[in-house]
Amino acid sequence: MPFSIRDATPDDALAMVGLIRELADYEQLLHEANPNVEQLQKHLSAETNPRCEALVALDDDTGQIVGMALYFHNYSTFLTQWGLFLEDLFVKPSYRGKGIGFALLKRLAAIALERDCQRLDWNVLDWNELALSFYEKIGAKQLSDWRTMRLTGDALNNLGTKGKTD
Repeated sequence: MPFSIRDATPDDALAMVGLIRELADYEQLLHEANPNVEQLQKHLSAETNPRCEALVALDDDTGQIVGMALYFHNYSTFLTQWGLFLEDLFVKPSYRGKGIGFALLKRLAAIALERDCQRLDWNVLDWNELALSFYEKIGAKQLSDWRTMRLTGDALNNLGTKGKTD
């Protein structure tokens, strides 16, 4: 199946939101997903700061977007260098096994090198053995000594406005 990879534009937001919902369903997190087309359009705009960027994979026969890699810059104080953080990589199930995920990651690695980034980071669910195996095959290392921490909702609001932990 012929496919191509290109930079996403704000016009791709509707199709990408569909992929985000499919990803959330696959990750058993649909109850947490509430993607917004208008916000994603704004965040993909080159004029927005901060912004996210994305690559999309297209089925060349249909023109349909069948995969995406959404990413943004991060910074390493230890390296005093920029990096890229891959927020989400998703390929529609019927298009998996055709090299699309690999092509998206390969292009993202090339972008990192073009921008003099020293690393490319992402998270993967611990139960997703298929993804873990794929990532290890391309040379990614699992960091077992780090844990993701997150503030949301009341905890974020309390710390940000009151400085309280209760």
